[in-house]
Amino acid sequence: MRTRGADLAGLAALLADPTRAELCLALLDGRAWTAGELARHAGIAASTATEHLNRLLAGGMLAERRQGRHRYVQLADPGVAELLEALLGRLEPSPSRTSSLRVATATAALARGRTCYDHLAGRLGVTITDAMIARELLDPAAGFALTDAGFAWLTGPLGIAESALRATRRPLVKPCLDWTERRTHLGGVAGAQLHHRLHDLGWIQRSGTGRAVRLTTPGTAALTVLLPLDP
Repeated sequence: MRTRGADLAGLAALLADPTRAELCLALLDGRAWTAGELARHAGIAASTATEHLNRLLAGGMLAERRQGRHRYVQLADPGVAELLEALLGRLEPSPSRTSSLRVATATAALARGRTCYDHLAGRLGVTITDAMIARELLDPAAGFALTDAGFAWLTGPLGIAESALRATRRPLVKPCLDWTERRTHLGGVAGAQLHHRLHDLGWIQRSGTGRAVRLTTPGTAALTVLLPLDP
């Protein structure tokens, strides 16, 4: 009879391989990737990437989408992303081993602001979360809950549809430990909808093709007034 301990060991084994772990981290950007794209990202053969991806799919870490002849994979659900971020948060900061200015620049951009699957992380995500707490839109003392004022702020000034916040079994808000800032940023449905809305308004934009995001000039001006956010 298989025990829960064996199930946990099986899950841990999926991430025990450095290549599979790297593939999962790439998918933290919330997008669907092809095996070829992930192979190039990890610097491995396409056949090797496919083998690793099949194991992750079988283990429930990834989900598959097909469009025509193409197969795409992405993280199975937000819970997988939160698990990965939580594990990263348990790691000690690694010494700087950047091999080039390009790598150092990309690393700094991720630390400033990035996506954690479908919500904001990095210094940007933490700063927005701190500002929401200061305005009593979030209540960390009540289990990190969205207050009535917070719900009104999201559906009022930001224009997020109330149905988008309520029509889901996913937690409305969830504290997510930020692995670069070592502090909490906003996850859950509210975090995801906030990220999508800021993007739709043009207040944040991706920096390049990776996970890094940054505030735009209009976004900085708007959030300085609405939260207020310290630029």
